[in-house]
Amino acid sequence: MNLRDIRIQLMMYSIGILGSLIVSTSIFAETSKSTDSMQLNPIQVAPHTYFVQGLPEMGSSANQNFISNAGFVVTPGGVVVVDALGSPILAKKLIGEIKKITPQKVVAVIVSHYHADHIYGLQEFKKIGAKIYAQGEGRNYLSSETAKLRLIASRVDFAPWVDVNTKLISADVWIDQKSTLTVGRVDFLISRVGPAHAPEDLMVYVPSEKVLFAGDLVFRGRIPFVGHADSKGWLAALDAIEQANPSVVIPGHGGFSIKPTEDITFTRDYLKYLRESMSRAAINLDPFEEAYQQADWSEYEGMPLFRAANRMNAYNVYLSIQAE
Repeated sequence: MNLRDIRIQLMMYSIGILGSLIVSTSIFAETSKSTDSMQLNPIQVAPHTYFVQGLPEMGSSANQNFISNAGFVVTPGGVVVVDALGSPILAKKLIGEIKKITPQKVVAVIVSHYHADHIYGLQEFKKIGAKIYAQGEGRNYLSSETAKLRLIASRVDFAPWVDVNTKLISADVWIDQKSTLTVGRVDFLISRVGPAHAPEDLMVYVPSEKVLFAGDLVFRGRIPFVGHADSKGWLAALDAIEQANPSVVIPGHGGFSIKPTEDITFTRDYLKYLRESMSRAAINLDPFEEAYQQADWSEYEGMPLFRAANRMNAYNVYLSIQAE
């Protein structure tokens, strides 16, 4: 049995356990619908650019899976959104906030990558006629067992905000390496920078605003989620962000940055330390636990999501270095 099969079996086992909670979740769902107090408050970071900032938490029913950022740019030809948030209800709220700012319609949504907290709102944008853009490797995720099983689990974990009506949405336009989307005479320079955080990572630079949407290539104020990332490719992607020389960077998680070089340093240093602390053990096939215990995590252990993510991050880097 290979590692992929083991992961699928573990996920199915988890789903079985979660299934026993459905009755109590349904009761909670009715209560949640009547006590929805989650608000999105767009922050203006450039003359025509705004974003909403997700919470530094694990996704849950209580926070409607509002753990990632999304942004939008208002142009004379319509609104371009980057990422669709982690549940349909959040996307509806974002659409409502956009309407408060401009009468322009949302005409495009660019997906930075196909992770659940960035895509479960896509169907709401499709309903209002927006065209979806994403990198071509996203097709592999959409057709994978991982995506299907994750959605099954999310319908329980994030009920009632993610439910049987929540679907995985494919892009209308699949991008290979680079593309320029022009809306209302405003250019959106879309570049593939993966495999990095995800195989299909895109970054979006808006020269007229000097704003770069970095997706999950940049984390601020919390421990990054590494998952099955290509950490070496991720470090190269951070260099590409700096070369764009933006005035503002909107990360996938955390506050926006007006000092990109300084604020990218946190993500870069964390990834470098993961690789440095795991490399010897991975190459020598020494036990992971020994390497993890010997590493000095003091710089990071007080940060949000350290307990939830750090050990998994280190283990995945340990495995990826062996694969290299």
